[in-house]
Amino acid sequence: MLAAASINFSSMICYSILGPFFPGEAEKKGASNTVVGLIFGCFALVNFLTSLIMGNYLTKIGAKFMFVSGMFVSGCVTILFGMLDKVPSGPMFIGLCFLVRAMDAISFAAAMTASFSILAKAFPNNIATVLGSLEIFTGLGLVLGPPLGGFLYQSFGYEIPFITLGCVVLLLVPVNMCLLPKYDSIPTKESFWKLALLPKVLFLCFTIFSLSACLGFLDPTMSLFILKKFKLPAGYVGLVFLGLALSYSLSSPLLGLLSDKMPHLRKWLLVSGGLITALCFFLLGPAPVLHIESQLWMFVLVLVFLGFSLGMSAIPVFPEILQCAYENGFEEGLSLLGLVSGLFNAVWSLGAFIGPTLGGFLNEKLGFEWASAIQGGWAVLSGLATGIFYIAEATRKSSSSSLQNPPSDNEERTHLLGSET
Repeated sequence: MLAAASINFSSMICYSILGPFFPGEAEKKGASNTVVGLIFGCFALVNFLTSLIMGNYLTKIGAKFMFVSGMFVSGCVTILFGMLDKVPSGPMFIGLCFLVRAMDAISFAAAMTASFSILAKAFPNNIATVLGSLEIFTGLGLVLGPPLGGFLYQSFGYEIPFITLGCVVLLLVPVNMCLLPKYDSIPTKESFWKLALLPKVLFLCFTIFSLSACLGFLDPTMSLFILKKFKLPAGYVGLVFLGLALSYSLSSPLLGLLSDKMPHLRKWLLVSGGLITALCFFLLGPAPVLHIESQLWMFVLVLVFLGFSLGMSAIPVFPEILQCAYENGFEEGLSLLGLVSGLFNAVWSLGAFIGPTLGGFLNEKLGFEWASAIQGGWAVLSGLATGIFYIAEATRKSSSSSLQNPPSDNEERTHLLGSET
């Protein structure tokens, strides 16, 4: 648990420190809003492709080796990213940004796919609770990353935030080598496609995608909106991110515990979380059709509700996919956990690519207010689609159970006598 918490914490800090200052720095180097969105998004696209491979070959590579090597490469690449301000402006800078982010994505995919599998193997009966507790460290990384990155950038310049955090990640490598157990497993013949094409899993994947796309949209757009709209310095921009990250990290353990103790509530957490997320994005700008002037206090309040709603939808997804796999004949073991973990990370990464890419384009063409309202459409679609699927599934199960258990002759006579009376 501690090992997985360390990679979540360090990875989220390294990922989130870009938000307050990198978009502005990239603009100085000749990158447009759309290109900045693509730089953020390419991390997710490479992560998407790599997660599928890592999940499929987890048992052959070894979960522990995959985790530790992913951390090591991530630390080295984070330090490299801090050197990019020395690169000449224009295509050279933009190209190296894409290259370094792609390398970081490969290492991140390896570490996260392995960590999810190790946790699910170690705590098979409390997966949602453990993942929810782990999100505390994810949230802490998101909380500390923007203000820490903004402070270090303002105080020491572009290089220091990346060099400092890269060294921290590298120091955690030997710690995790000692702490992590080694799990042996027999490779399975099951494939990603068999798992991903299950109807229920398809809807759950769409939920993952929509949440990730909505969250990824904020990376290249929100800091620029705050700077221009509220005239805050870069150091204070990071503090605004606290509303989202704190509410997400504090609510996730409770939502995970609720999901494990009352599994029947998972479906409604997923549906209601998606719809609340959509409403939050509609109010984030707010959408121009509402004719409401944006205020800083209202912006932070919406972020607080957004963090809670994201937790409602995100935490129950992993155990729901795993339960669906068991119901459809998949063998229990580390190999299946690798498939589920790889699928989860891959779909999340696909959304994290579409979100910033489309978000950067919409932000450039329409402005943040309209772009955030349109982005919330992903959450509306996933919430409604998942809700309709669960209602149809419940109706089908009710019908099949009534056909399998027809009323007895005595029950029929009692019903007829009651009717005659």
